[in-house]
This record gives sequence, C-alpha cells and structure tokens, in this order.
Amino acid sequence: MSFQPSVVLVDDHDLVRAGVRAELGDAVRVIGEAADVVEAVDAIEDRTPDVVLLDVHLPSGTGADVIKAVLARGIETKFLALSVSDAPEDVISVIRAGARGYVTKSIKGDELVAAVIRVAEGDAVFSPRLAGFVIDAFSATIPEPTDPELDLLSPREQEVMRLLARGYAYKEIARRLTISIKTVETHASSVLRKLQLSSRYELSNWATRHRIV
Repeated sequence: MSFQPSVVLVDDHDLVRAGVRAELGDAVRVIGEAADVVEAVDAIEDRTPDVVLLDVHLPSGTGADVIKAVLARGIETKFLALSVSDAPEDVISVIRAGARGYVTKSIKGDELVAAVIRVAEGDAVFSPRLAGFVIDAFSATIPEPTDPELDLLSPREQEVMRLLARGYAYKEIARRLTISIKTVETHASSVLRKLQLSSRYELSNWATRHRIV
C-alpha cells in the first residue's frame, strides 16, 4: 500500500471539514478534527499527525496561532494551509509561522491529496498563483550573513541549515542541492555543533528567532 499520511483537519465549519474529508477519501487517514485554536492544539498534541490541514482564519485566532502554539510545545508535525483567502498577508503569516505550504479551497480533490502527501514527505507546496509572490517575498527577506553566529557557517552549511530549519528531509535536501545524503548529514552535524544546538527542533527555533525562515 502506498504511503497514507495521517491528518488532523482544522476548520471552524463542519460542512467544510466534511467536504475535505470526503475529497481526501482513503488516500490519507483523517485522525482528528478541530474547529478553533485550542481544540486544534490539543488534537494535534494528542494525535501527532503527519500533516495538519488548517484554515487561516479561526473564531479564536489564526492558523499561524495554531502553528506557533504547537511548535512551542515541541510537537513535530507539518502544516498545510487550506483557505479561501489568497491575500499575501495571510499566506506570508502562516508560512513565517512554519507552514510547509498554502493552497486555496478551489483546489481539486486529487490535487489536495497530492499536496498533503508531498508536505508529509517534506516538500513545500503552493497553489500556482501563490508560489511566485511567496518566493519573491522570502527571497527579499533572507538576511545577508552579518549575524555573528551565521558567520560561523560556510555558504553550503547555510543552505543546508535553512532547508533543515524549514523541515526538509535529508534526501530532499540532497536532491535540491545535488549532493549526497551523507554530505547533508555531515553538514547538518557541523551546523548543530557550530551553533551549539542539539536538535532540528532547536535549529528551527533558532532560525525563526534570527528571521532566516
């Protein structure tokens, strides 16, 4: 059987969640649902899904609030935003918080399934019309290596560090940078040692504080 990622659905509309669950079908395992920020964080902590499929706007907060609260608890999962909004500020907000992708609710069922699976496997996924300005927005905000700690890393280590901090798997980093998985592992170990960090979770928090991801 092909990989079936586990998913928690977060949306304040019962009909929307039911519709999304139907569209996902048997391709993924929906193991939980939530309608607001508190419910979402509790459900994610309790079930630790591979992917959280969440709306951007919730009655008690935002999708970004959910992501930040989950990461603060040290829970390892990946987030894919699913929203009717294609406003740049909404997209950038959840991506900065740590989402791996953003798709609009006009997406077709089979495309949504593919997006969930790709995010579960460590890829980043955006609706085509959103990808361009997301790339532009983030390429403009990547800082020059003037941070004393960042200066400790070689250019290649910085590339690996950014991808690690964004949640990419070693094999995906190797493919993107056209290097071996062993080389990625070596760079990852060097990054953690130089920055005096002990895990990818700590690295993600460090990168967020330094506005690198």
